[in-house]
Amino acid sequence: MIKKTLYALGAVAVLLGLYGFYSRLFIGERDVNYGSYVTWGLWVAMYLFFAGIATGAFMLATLDYLFNVRLFKGTGRYALWVALVTMPAALITIAFDLGHMERVWKVYLNPNFGAPMAQLVWGYSLFLLTVIVSLILAARWPGGLSMKLTMGIGLFLAIFLSGGVGALLGVNASRPGWHNGMLPAQFPIFSLTSGVAVMMIVIGWFTPESEIRSQRLRVLSIAMIVLILVKAYYLWTDFSLAVYSGVPDAVEGVNLILFGPYAWAFWGLQLLLGMLIPLFVLLVPRISRSAFLVGLIGVCVLIGFAVARSNIIFPALAIPELKGLIDAFHGPHLNFNYAPSLMEWSVTVGVVGLSTLAFLLGTDLLPLLKQSNEVTR
Repeated sequence: MIKKTLYALGAVAVLLGLYGFYSRLFIGERDVNYGSYVTWGLWVAMYLFFAGIATGAFMLATLDYLFNVRLFKGTGRYALWVALVTMPAALITIAFDLGHMERVWKVYLNPNFGAPMAQLVWGYSLFLLTVIVSLILAARWPGGLSMKLTMGIGLFLAIFLSGGVGALLGVNASRPGWHNGMLPAQFPIFSLTSGVAVMMIVIGWFTPESEIRSQRLRVLSIAMIVLILVKAYYLWTDFSLAVYSGVPDAVEGVNLILFGPYAWAFWGLQLLLGMLIPLFVLLVPRISRSAFLVGLIGVCVLIGFAVARSNIIFPALAIPELKGLIDAFHGPHLNFNYAPSLMEWSVTVGVVGLSTLAFLLGTDLLPLLKQSNEVTR
């Protein structure tokens, strides 16, 4: 029943995304709401979101194929498939944000490896290749030395890429809201949390009922409780340091999130739906063994992370770098009050639908994912 519902929702999402795909590919960026002042919008936030799921899922796959954790034997192939369907989703959203997508080849032929962006492009390419190789090895030689070597390389890339995204933001000294040395250290933890959330969904909704499934869900629930508390600590340190620093732009950025136009998303979706409700529900052992509820909590956590990524991007760009800039020039896309346009939402919904359908089709069609999920006795 769950799978049929997700198939239907995924198909509807793809249909809703056709307008956005057509508009972006054949008309351009005419109908977007970001511009010369707010240069990054919803698609960049979703790039961070999908990339975090992909790298976090790979981290969870290492429990099976690298560290041989018996409890999670048989789950690694699902985590690898999640990584494979979500990383292209991240690359699609960030590609649509580029003014000239066709010029991406220059990063490969003429890269500046001193730039975080070039490091990430090459890193994502190697990561995708590693995920594909890992899936092939998982289907043929899951216990071999080559599998462990590949998973070790992938784990390094997953941590490096997660931290690299944080560095991409943190090196922007002109944006006090981003210029934070903790971001490269925080983002791998955020990716791991996203990976745990997506595996709560996968194990809770797509694996057969058994005692070992209950044990896996309980362990993932405990891990999620710890990670939510760590995330809460990071929020407190980021906000308190910004406020106590007294830097006007940093303080204004926090005020926009806590009390400004982004407050409803922060308090209602990021904090309540994405952190507090999951925390209190998972603290009840009986509830945390319910496969459906644990999967639903994973969805809540992912929604909270999607909003959290947006609250990293939008408020920092809503503050003029030069006072009076908003009054100096007027015209289309010259506005600091950014809200995603219908076309931007259309593309995002379509990408979510594509990645959802890709995952579902894999579980139904790929022999590797149709194998028994029980631990070999």
